[in-house]
Parts: sequence; structure tokens; C-alpha cells
Amino acid sequence: MNLLSRSLIATGIAFLMLWMVARIHASASSALAMASFQAEQQAAAAPAGHAAPVDTTLWSQKRITAFLQSIGLPSDPPIAVLAIPRIHLQAPVFRGTDDITLNRGIGWIPTTPKPGSSGNSGIAGHRDGFFRGLKDIAVNDVIELRTDHGVETYVVRKFEVVEPTDVDVLAPSSDDELTLVTCYPFYFVGSAPNRFIVHAVRAQTIPRTTSTISERRNGPLADLSQFKKQRVEENK
Repeated sequence: MNLLSRSLIATGIAFLMLWMVARIHASASSALAMASFQAEQQAAAAPAGHAAPVDTTLWSQKRITAFLQSIGLPSDPPIAVLAIPRIHLQAPVFRGTDDITLNRGIGWIPTTPKPGSSGNSGIAGHRDGFFRGLKDIAVNDVIELRTDHGVETYVVRKFEVVEPTDVDVLAPSSDDELTLVTCYPFYFVGSAPNRFIVHAVRAQTIPRTTSTISERRNGPLADLSQFKKQRVEENK
């Protein structure tokens, strides 16, 4: 075998080894990336501003990614915590409905009364995120809203599907109401054409020192002060 043949064989072996090393590195990198993503999800189970684990089982992958990106950004503390025990929904309520706010929680619609006060308070959330569970809402479901004043208990009276232009669902009311707003259909691909509205009326106000329905039957409803403390610590 002449020198040229040996050189070509040696070069071929070298390229083969480089290819094998590259494949091994790519496989390891892929495994590392997956492990890193899983670690991020686990870390996000109780992120700042979320005093209880966040169940993303029903969420879209897009919303999970947006949520993970949002929790590291500075923000004001939540103004309330909303829970619907029967459907295992719990989320912090922040002021406003911009994209970042709705990625990290649900948002109070500022043109309506502040949650927990008199009138018709509006709260919005993403259909493929925190408000995905509303697909299973039922009349007479209990909604608990923890504010600085205690736990306000609301009862679902009806739900409906409306056009995006139907703003009457947020019209002022002499009754103490809570209106939840999300897009519809829940699993629509792209920009959803309609809105899903949940109407609830206040049943009672429970002092902060008294056990709530969710504490007695479905585990503790996170204390608003804990959410706020975590958010303040994150912003330091």
C-alpha cells in the first residue's frame, strides 16, 4: 500500500472519528437541554409570586415557555389570589392585562372595580394557561378570592360565549360580582374568535383568620402576603 493510500485511509478514519464525536456531543447536548428544561419546570413549581405549585399539565407548550420566561422578570406584587377548588385552579392576580402579566398569572382589568371591592370586577387569563381549567367550570362552583381584607367567596351563576366586541359583560353592577374572561374555544389553534365568560356573585366575606372552604376540603389557599413577599424578594 503506497503512501497516498495510507494518507487517504488515515484521513477517512479521522473524519469518521470526528463525526462520531460530533454525534455523541449532539446527543449529550440534547439530553442536557432536556434535563435543563425539566429542571426549570421543577424550579417553576413554586416561583416567586407563586406560593403554590403551578400545574401546567393542560397548558400549551407555548404558554409554558412564556411562563418560564416571565417569572424571572421584575413585577409588582399580586393584588389577590384566585382559587376555584373543584377544578383545582389557583393563580395570583396581578394588576393589568399586558402579555407579561398574563404569562405569569391572571390580570385584573383596570377599567373595572378592584377585585374584592363593590361592583363588577373583571379578571382575564389565557385559555391555554392559568384559565385552561375554566373549560370544566360549572354553575354553583365556588370561587375564592383572597385579598388584604380576607377571603371573598363567590358562586358561579352562569357562563357564556360572546363576541370579542361584547363589552357589556364588564358593565358596572350594583351587585358584588366577579367576571372571568378568557378566549374561546379553549383548544383553538391561532387567534381564538370568541370569548368565554364566567359570571359569579359574592356569597360572603371570610375574615383572614378563618379557615376557607379550600383549606378544609382541597388543601390550603395560598396567603396573599406570601405571594407578595416572594415578589418583593425577587425584585431586590
